[in-house]
Amino acid sequence: MIRDSAKQRPHERLEVWRDAMTLVESIYRVTAPFPDSERFGLTMQLRRAAVSVPSNIAEGAARRSTAEYLRFLSMARGSLAEISTQIEIARRLGYLAVRDAIEDLVDRTFARLNALIRSLESSPRGVRETHAPYESPIPNPQSHAR
Repeated sequence: MIRDSAKQRPHERLEVWRDAMTLVESIYRVTAPFPDSERFGLTMQLRRAAVSVPSNIAEGAARRSTAEYLRFLSMARGSLAEISTQIEIARRLGYLAVRDAIEDLVDRTFARLNALIRSLESSPRGVRETHAPYESPIPNPQSHAR
């Protein structure tokens, strides 16, 4: 396992990642009593979307460029929006209370994720790819053009 000197991976230090992990646990708990008829429907959709949030945050934090990191954070944000919609569906179907505490956790995670995205977008280094420019293996690529 790759760890830094603080014995944590970079994503493990992020409050938004920790909130997202708590959200996963909460989603699993609130969906447990959903009807069996929802096992492969709403239950699975909510759980899949919830797992996607911390997974994308972690994968983005492991990437080599800010642009890649932002792309994965954007996917995590999309999964949060999906969760929010699915919670509303569960409420309308009577599977959840009118206002469940899980919504506060979704809101907090969303706010922290947005703050992280804004901070990366406004960083002095800017959003740049760190890859080297492409170099053709052909010594004079123009001579091989048709």
